[in-house]
Amino acid sequence: MTPIISRESEKIFIYELEIVYPEIQEADHHYSVDYGTSTCFWIRSEIHDHQHHLVIRMSAIHVLVLCTGNSCRSQMAHGYLKQFLAGRAEVYSAGVERHGLNPFAVQVMMEDGVDISGHTSNLVDEYAKLPITHLLTVCDHAQESCPVFWGDCKRTHHSFNDPSKLALEGEDRLNAFRKTRDEIKAFCRDYAEEITG
Repeated sequence: MTPIISRESEKIFIYELEIVYPEIQEADHHYSVDYGTSTCFWIRSEIHDHQHHLVIRMSAIHVLVLCTGNSCRSQMAHGYLKQFLAGRAEVYSAGVERHGLNPFAVQVMMEDGVDISGHTSNLVDEYAKLPITHLLTVCDHAQESCPVFWGDCKRTHHSFNDPSKLALEGEDRLNAFRKTRDEIKAFCRDYAEEITG
């Protein structure tokens, strides 16, 4: 299918691309598609003058959260930023190493209503070709070890204590994770406003 009309307009943080397909006669289809390196969504689907108009939107902001092992702190930040930036940005997380998703991070995030159980632990190299616009490092080691893939992106560093390194058990261990979670949540709320304000 080849569009006979194509119009792109830049919104505040969303690009909208309207395409008219004369061959399609059904409206109200909503599903995600790949568009280059961005995730796009059909957000409007209408028929005018027997032609099918669909509007695709894609985020202009791509945030990568980076820590050592993409196990705990970056995963928490990933979860909160997805919540605070919903509809305004794409959010990813990675590590300079891959340590696996920490189950205590999953547990305390779920306590706050954020489900990160479906997240995976990824290496930063996997995102080298994505158009990252904002890089957030949440531990000193990641800041020092981060490879340079995105020369033009805005870099921010804020180091959080790693609760998984503390020799604690039971409720004391969970409280340490909760403390880090709450610090990350407060920071991410302000960070989300900063990069979209």
